[in-house]
Amino acid sequence: MSDVQNALKRSVQTEKNAMNYYQIAAKHMKDAGAIKTFELLAREEREHAKHFFDSYEGCDMPSFEEFINTPPDSESDWLSDLEKAIVGGLDERKAMELALEKEQNLEVSLREMAAKVKDPKVAAIFEANAKSTHNHYVIIESEYARLMGMVHETDIDTFVRE
Repeated sequence: MSDVQNALKRSVQTEKNAMNYYQIAAKHMKDAGAIKTFELLAREEREHAKHFFDSYEGCDMPSFEEFINTPPDSESDWLSDLEKAIVGGLDERKAMELALEKEQNLEVSLREMAAKVKDPKVAAIFEANAKSTHNHYVIIESEYARLMGMVHETDIDTFVRE
């Protein structure tokens, strides 16, 4: 199997791990905005996994629906770190901070893969997912600011003028 196909397969799993992270984290949140944010991100991670799955040419995976519905991989970085946070007393702040770190690392990894891939179609998938991952970071950052009572980016001009 080629390096590109291996990378695509790993990417399908990584996106599923991220989806599972957001699904599990949402169940531990009390704040309605945090729950809504994590549920949105879980749906988007599922879409990312589908994009990678559709480009994967191997025949060693079940259908997408079967794969996406398999139990979470507790050995993944996303979920093992979440489990540690849950044991330590997970709250919205900790869940958001961990998600920010994970999304930032994932974006870097996706951009590196996009740069290495010679197939323009596959490179475009990695790049599009990197851009979407960056957008996830921005969404989480905004929600984190709201939770922490920070000035929202849409209020910056008003705040600075006052």
